[in-house]
Amino acid sequence: MTNSKRTAFFISDGTGITSEALGMSLLSRFENFEFNRITLPYVDSVEKATETVLQINEATEREGAKAIIFDTIVDDKIRSIISASNSFMIDVFSAFLGPLEKELGQQPSDRVGRVRITENRGYEYRIDAVNYALDNDDGARTRYYNEADVILIGVSRSGKTPTCLYLAMQYGIKAANYPLTDDDIEDQKLPASIRNYKQKLFGLTIEPDRLALIRNERRPNSRYASTKQCNYEVEEVELMYRRERIPFMNTTHYSVEEIATRIMVQANIQRRC
Repeated sequence: MTNSKRTAFFISDGTGITSEALGMSLLSRFENFEFNRITLPYVDSVEKATETVLQINEATEREGAKAIIFDTIVDDKIRSIISASNSFMIDVFSAFLGPLEKELGQQPSDRVGRVRITENRGYEYRIDAVNYALDNDDGARTRYYNEADVILIGVSRSGKTPTCLYLAMQYGIKAANYPLTDDDIEDQKLPASIRNYKQKLFGLTIEPDRLALIRNERRPNSRYASTKQCNYEVEEVELMYRRERIPFMNTTHYSVEEIATRIMVQANIQRRC
């Protein structure tokens, strides 16, 4: 019988973002497996490669099933060392570079895909967006909302902050967020500080039972975390969204990656990097 617990390594001589993103996307399709995920960036020397092999072999021996490797290693010498490990190895680049080389009629560079920060405009967009998200978290500085690409609104703990940061880090999107309080919900009116930015608003909601669980981790046995309070807030805030014709989504069954992507599609926001 196949072991349902496996270790997956995402290995690169760069940041590892590519191998991790593609590898995790593929693994998510196999719902009957539980994966221990390990990312190893900057494996760019013989010494590091040798240490990596030991770690891979230990995982394989411990679980009685080959570790799975997704790699974006450019250096053939480094890759040959790791390929000698007791593992199932997938070269992410080879699946794409071969056909591209044939189509473009040019051999790909063997240079590790790193761009100097000073030349990387996308990096600058991301840093600016992250700083913006942090400065405009939880309604802290509404006077900068004119710079926002999107303003997420919703009750406390509905996923606003992590989504804003993900939008910033992955897409360079300037995302602010504003918490809807009991007073806002009771009035059933948009707060004055965000009323003039209605075209930028996007609402988040969540199933009350899930919200109660999340809040109980923060304030156990409080009115804030009670099922009654959570039911009330969710019901009223969704009513407000519909009355004000604000697009919104339920975050309960989605990862932050999926939430961010759906927001961009529904709000017609283009990535900046």
